[in-house]
Amino acid sequence: MRTHDESGGGFARWLGIYAALAAMALYNLLPFFWMVSSSFKTDIEVTSFPATILPQSFTVDAYARIWGQEGLVRYFLNSLQVSGATALLSATIGVFCAYGFSRFRFRGRDTMMVMFLASQVIPGVLLVGPYFKMMSFAGLYNTHLGLILAQTTLTLPFSVWMLKGYIDSVPLEIDQAAEIDGASRLQCLWHCILPNILPGLVATMVFAFLLAWGDLLWALCLISEPSKQTMTLGITNLVGQFRVLWSDIMAATVIGCAIPAGAYVFLQRYLVKSSAGSAVKG
Repeated sequence: MRTHDESGGGFARWLGIYAALAAMALYNLLPFFWMVSSSFKTDIEVTSFPATILPQSFTVDAYARIWGQEGLVRYFLNSLQVSGATALLSATIGVFCAYGFSRFRFRGRDTMMVMFLASQVIPGVLLVGPYFKMMSFAGLYNTHLGLILAQTTLTLPFSVWMLKGYIDSVPLEIDQAAEIDGASRLQCLWHCILPNILPGLVATMVFAFLLAWGDLLWALCLISEPSKQTMTLGITNLVGQFRVLWSDIMAATVIGCAIPAGAYVFLQRYLVKSSAGSAVKG
């Protein structure tokens, strides 16, 4: 039988764990809460001291000013186009690469996988110069295609690693049975493997989409024409030389967060299945 002291110690331990988790959640949610709260404040209140947690004078003027700007919708659509294309291209190429690494055995296979993973530790700022030179030489500077290709190369290694793990979880006997029935490799991939790894495929696309949506470095490096700028670049334009409209910046950032938040809400079912599948394979 457990003594009263042992039960009390277990309760205190769990209480400490939940308290630590609550503190971590609060730490991570506080910037988001501050952003939303500041977007409903006046410019004077945002910069006032001492700072106020909740708006003292609730107003939507910042949203009205931001939404009334001609460039915001264009920035929004540009980000949607670039991020969607990056997610689609990264997932498409990643599926074929992952299928090859999972189902074929060839010399240098493990080395190539390690190189894929090692490429993720290279700081992106070190690649700015080479990418700028390559895109300029190819005539893709200041184009959405150049930005999509650059961001795809950054998301592709992680996509391949994720998708390979999911394809590995599909029994090889399914491929063999499909081949006996006369199916080609492509038919087997399309009809047998993709339906089984759909949650992982969706999770991979969401990862690539969110990375491209929140990108500033590569958009700043490869896009200079205002009509082709993305949402992150558009928000930086709100920082003036002599004045910073913090309420407008916060309002624009809240609008920019709408797509990632919406993607998570609508695709949560697939993301949960993806996480559960990873836990089972682990």
